[in-house]
Amino acid sequence: MKTAYDIILKPVISEKSMDDAAARKYTFKVARDANKTQIKEAVEEIFGVEVVRVNTMNLKGKVKRVGRSVGMTAASKKAIVTVSEKSKEIEFFQGL
Repeated sequence: MKTAYDIILKPVISEKSMDDAAARKYTFKVARDANKTQIKEAVEEIFGVEVVRVNTMNLKGKVKRVGRSVGMTAASKKAIVTVSEKSKEIEFFQGL
């Protein structure tokens, strides 16, 4: 059984995610095998908010080169979580 902290790996901090935070949409990097229901329950448990919608996207690894060596960056999964109007905001995104 995975805990909520195994599902939500870290927040994504970028210009777009900070602009979306004003609209109560928060972006997280999540476990690749997590589904929308697990992500919703994990965010509600960790931050104590009511989640309305979860949108997920799978990000493929990119090909990177250093000289003759060719490698791949790791593939990951990202989730954009929309929080209801009556629940509190996630404080982590407010301090940035």
